[in-house]
Amino acid sequence: MKKHNYSAGPCILPQEVFEKSAQAILNFNDSGLSLLEISHRSKDFVAVMDEARTLVIELLGLEGKGYSALFLAGGASLEFIMAPYNLMKEGGKAAYLDSGTWAAGAIKEAKLFGDTVVVASSKDENYNHIPKGYAVPADADYFHCTSNNTIFGTQMKEFPALDMPIVCDMSSDIFSRQLDFSKFDLIYAGAQKNMGPAGTTLIVVKEEILGKSGRIIPSMLDYTKHIKAESMYNTPPVFPVYASLLTLQWLKNLGGIAAIEKINNAKAALIYGEIDRNPLFKGAAAVEDRSNMNATFLLNDEAHAATFDAMWKAAGISGLPGHRSVGGYRASMYNALPLESVQVLVDVMQALEKGI
Repeated sequence: MKKHNYSAGPCILPQEVFEKSAQAILNFNDSGLSLLEISHRSKDFVAVMDEARTLVIELLGLEGKGYSALFLAGGASLEFIMAPYNLMKEGGKAAYLDSGTWAAGAIKEAKLFGDTVVVASSKDENYNHIPKGYAVPADADYFHCTSNNTIFGTQMKEFPALDMPIVCDMSSDIFSRQLDFSKFDLIYAGAQKNMGPAGTTLIVVKEEILGKSGRIIPSMLDYTKHIKAESMYNTPPVFPVYASLLTLQWLKNLGGIAAIEKINNAKAALIYGEIDRNPLFKGAAAVEDRSNMNATFLLNDEAHAATFDAMWKAAGISGLPGHRSVGGYRASMYNALPLESVQVLVDVMQALEKGI
């Protein structure tokens, strides 16, 4: 039976990425060697890294605008440290928007470096909405936000216009919708949502904002050193970078971000339409802030949970239970999840309604 993978991450990837990655593990570029054993300094892999970094800039529409792309290790959580290390000045200040668990994690780390101002938070309402109407201190060295909150199913639909660098954690919605990415000076994203397997993190940074903190930065945490080394300062995560390249190629061939956004909008409209129509269910997040990537929803009567769980499992659905912080269900609809899989879930929800 086909599985419909709603895992929040690591998540579904395109079938062709699995197939090409599997072949590369056996024999990469007809070299007679596995991708897992080749030198990261070999001509074949250097070409992979160069194409991946170039394709990122192309897909985001940042060509010729002074940005560099990096594929580093450590996960997005390491960027909670690297961003303030590189951007917060000695004795400086940073502004953060607290919209979820990962935003709170970034705030915790930033406080180790200096004055960290939380401009707004939705924590007191279990992060069920994106804070709005906040003011950002004009003397902040940068503003940090999280574009999509995987656990709580909320997504920023608008971003503030500020006269300071804007840093955004886009781990769970990178490459999923059209934005003016030049409004952001630093973007980081763990690969394991829309881009590839766990093990690498994408960083896109406008080079002109670097080197102004006045700090002595350890080499491995210095964006400038990684840029100079073309994302090869130390041994890169070879397989995750290659799988990410394949996913980026798949996205480009599909028509880029504009094309995938239409598909993602259709998936979100389908699932949210059923959540709102079906009297057995209710959404967990504020309607105006609902995520197109992670739809969180609850049963109005938990007495139906055992029946519903058995039904969606029988339909080949995987990864649907919600995070313990919210409960209920979470349908993670990343780029590679087909619309047909969302229809299967909607059919099960309707079947439950008819059977009650």
